[in-house]
Amino acid sequence: MKLTLTVIKADIGSVGGHVAPSLHLLETVKTYIGKRAPGLVLDHYISHTGDDIAILMTHTLGENDAQIHQLAWDAFRAGTDAARQEGLYGAGQDLLKDSFSGNVKGMGPAVAEMEIDERTSEPFLFFAADKTDPGAFNLPLYLAFADPMNTPGLILSPKMSLGYRFVIMDVSNTAGDRIIELNAPDDLYDIAALLRDPERFVVESIWSRATGEQAVAVATSRLHNIAGKYTGKDDPVMLVRVQMNFPATGEILAPYAIGHFVGGGMRGSHQVPIMPVALNTGISYFDGPPIVSCAGFCSHNGHLTEPVDNFAHPFWDRVRSHVADKAIEIRRQGFSGAAMLPMNELEYTGIAEKLAGLDKLFRIREAKAELQKV
Repeated sequence: MKLTLTVIKADIGSVGGHVAPSLHLLETVKTYIGKRAPGLVLDHYISHTGDDIAILMTHTLGENDAQIHQLAWDAFRAGTDAARQEGLYGAGQDLLKDSFSGNVKGMGPAVAEMEIDERTSEPFLFFAADKTDPGAFNLPLYLAFADPMNTPGLILSPKMSLGYRFVIMDVSNTAGDRIIELNAPDDLYDIAALLRDPERFVVESIWSRATGEQAVAVATSRLHNIAGKYTGKDDPVMLVRVQMNFPATGEILAPYAIGHFVGGGMRGSHQVPIMPVALNTGISYFDGPPIVSCAGFCSHNGHLTEPVDNFAHPFWDRVRSHVADKAIEIRRQGFSGAAMLPMNELEYTGIAEKLAGLDKLFRIREAKAELQKV
């Protein structure tokens, strides 16, 4: 059957700062969806990662469907009202527009969708990240879909050996969706050249070259491009189909053992390693570290199994300890050098305004030879 997987995420309020939504807020969103989903949505799952609430839905209405997006938008509006009643911090933070206009893209919430021909067994992974931006998925996706050192299926599976097509978006372009399509392994170096700059070039989707099927959908919106100012980090979501003609679950998960450095953390303005965490984990150290959760599902006729918490396994305890060490070490460097994002990526404008003021105080020193003539 033709099935659409849709996940829509937003930060609409948190307890104790940028930490986690309240139980009442989470229950408000769940209740709203639960009452209105029947007849529109086949199945749904709601969770939080850090202070972001994500709504995963299965349906047959295709991508960008106004009814599906309206359902999520209205649920987040109801949640925002509940957050304000509780006095939660950042109530409605990611809802950047006043009224729904048919699609939540460009309105603040992060969206990842794909319409697929559901397989007899349809295993897929739902990733959600907090305190970072969409480029945080670049390296794990490159390793999982283009590097046989990570993914042996690229040399062991005949169909996987034909490679994958990467659709990469220039997220700094605000006039429209500026994309490029490159094939792995043919264009491997070109893909690497773009993905090395995760603040600008972001994987939007990945497709099997053997079958034409979509394997990956990533939310690529940048909140500061929508609002024109800092409103919070983008906190992306991602859907990844696994097994058969796609990498195995373990091949998709393996890159997260690196704990690679991503933009985010405190005030969205630092380089901090990303930590794989259990579902429904809050935020802590230095408004982070940036975290990523992963729920695994199977879908049958659009109905979901219970989720498997892929980062709850004891193996990841060792990884979390390693990531914590990396985070502490780079934070010892404070504001200096690579510990903080480059000037054009700082999410707060205070330092830019400070430098503009200091610039007026600079002067050109007279040459020593000229001084001697006087």
